[in-house]
Amino acid sequence: MNIIKQAQFAKEASLKLATLPAKIRNKALMEIANSLKRHSNLILKANKKDVENAKKSMLKEALLKRLILDDNKIREMIEEIKSVARLKDPLGKTLSQVELDNELMLYQITCPIGVIGVIFESRPDAVPQISALCLKSGNAIILKGGSEAKNSNRVLFRLISEASQKNHIPKGAMQIIETREEVFRMLKLDQYINLIIPRGSNRFVKYVQEHTKIPVLGHSEGICHVFVDKDVNIKKAINICFDAKCQYPVVCNAMETMLVHKDFAKKFLPLMVDKFKRAKVEIRGDNKTRKIVKRLNKATEKDWSTEHNDLILSVKIVNNLNEAINHINKFGSKHTDAIVTENKKNAQIFMNLVDSASVMWNASTRFADGFRYGKGAEVGISTAKIHSRGPVGLEGLVIYKYKLIGKGNVVSSYIGKNARKFKHKIIKSLY
Repeated sequence: MNIIKQAQFAKEASLKLATLPAKIRNKALMEIANSLKRHSNLILKANKKDVENAKKSMLKEALLKRLILDDNKIREMIEEIKSVARLKDPLGKTLSQVELDNELMLYQITCPIGVIGVIFESRPDAVPQISALCLKSGNAIILKGGSEAKNSNRVLFRLISEASQKNHIPKGAMQIIETREEVFRMLKLDQYINLIIPRGSNRFVKYVQEHTKIPVLGHSEGICHVFVDKDVNIKKAINICFDAKCQYPVVCNAMETMLVHKDFAKKFLPLMVDKFKRAKVEIRGDNKTRKIVKRLNKATEKDWSTEHNDLILSVKIVNNLNEAINHINKFGSKHTDAIVTENKKNAQIFMNLVDSASVMWNASTRFADGFRYGKGAEVGISTAKIHSRGPVGLEGLVIYKYKLIGKGNVVSSYIGKNARKFKHKIIKSLY
């Protein structure tokens, strides 16, 4: 089946999926989770083949780490799907109810977006995450994973599709494509596809934005910062910074630059750098940092705006809070940034003025995640200033429609000399 027919098929299925009761969608999700559990060996076997091929082709270390699945990863997939199933139904919610006039009621009701195309790299665990969220929110999907995860993606997609269709999810609601040519053609199908979510490099996201009329939701990079203020608990600062960089360095919410207040630098940096070095982190410091800690590589201007996705960290000493905020707003990617401080006023200033999707106080940037935010999972992280920002869960996959219910009402009654007056009485509003 070519991509045009797949998109048409998905559009037809999306109209049916949008009307399915939550009970059916949740039952399908639980069956998907059970299927992944029953066939975990099959998934790991396919993934092993992908990893072997990736090593032969000298895939970058960061991408290789994202590619690898194990028993823990599969358990996480299963728990995320179950977590999505447990969430409240996002569809059919009344956002507002306004009495325009006697027996003329206007309702604003949540509904699915329609057909969503999601393009991602390396991470096969994205397949169940995205599928679960789109199914729960009543959206059909067209998935395109990285070629390095082809075997893993195929097995996961087949298991998810089969389990869904056995539980009354319309055939065609989940589609997969595999080639770059199909992606290029998909970007032209704005008559069938309602939203594109790209997850990849800055260059790739920009390519998608420049080659489609379809709305695009996503982030290009994760250049995340932690600012260590002067009024700080040193143990807390060390633990947070180490977690933000080393817990999982290949992801978009890992710290790439650590900013340190000049009045705390001499006490903090030798201890922090020593801990990082024992974890094999390469430190690239500015001149002030290299005066305090010897034998460090020099940070270049390019380092401040680079997402390494590796055990590489840029470090800069700043004079005050304002300098830290200005640096983040200039070089950051509006993803996730944190302050470590015991000064409540400074924390509030930081969180109000840093222009990022997630801002944190005394917490690791690694918390910026759909599952950890209680969204069940995420289809991606948005740094755009549109209807959804930060980790995108169910709320980012629904829009709304207006339903007007009258008793034969006509506009001409409200025009002219003896026109009726609108009441515009708000009965209910979630805004």
